[in-house]
Amino acid sequence: MIRKTMTVLALAASLGAAVGFGALPALAQSAAAKATVDAGKAAGTVGEQADGFLGVVSGGDADLRAAVAEINAGRAAVYKDTAAKTGVTAEAAGQATAKQLYARLTPGQYWKPLNGGWTKK
Repeated sequence: MIRKTMTVLALAASLGAAVGFGALPALAQSAAAKATVDAGKAAGTVGEQADGFLGVVSGGDADLRAAVAEINAGRAAVYKDTAAKTGVTAEAAGQATAKQLYARLTPGQYWKPLNGGWTKK
């Protein structure tokens, strides 16, 4: 079990870098979706969640919500693939990646812990 956990954390570190800096495969997100979400993060309308997915903090138009959904669909596919390769659940892969994403948040960006509300870093 410890070996699986360490494997997931190592994969999460590399996935976290990919998710945080837009290096996911092309099918995971478009440049337009990334730009929209990055603007939403800067404006405080989009944040990272402890499950490894993006969430809308408040407001947000249809384009922003569509961009969040697009990126989340790509992340879900990556987490599912990671789970299949490591023998853990997709949820565990997402949560491990979320820890890496949280570490990369800049002050003023939003984070939502599991079973919690939105907080500013």
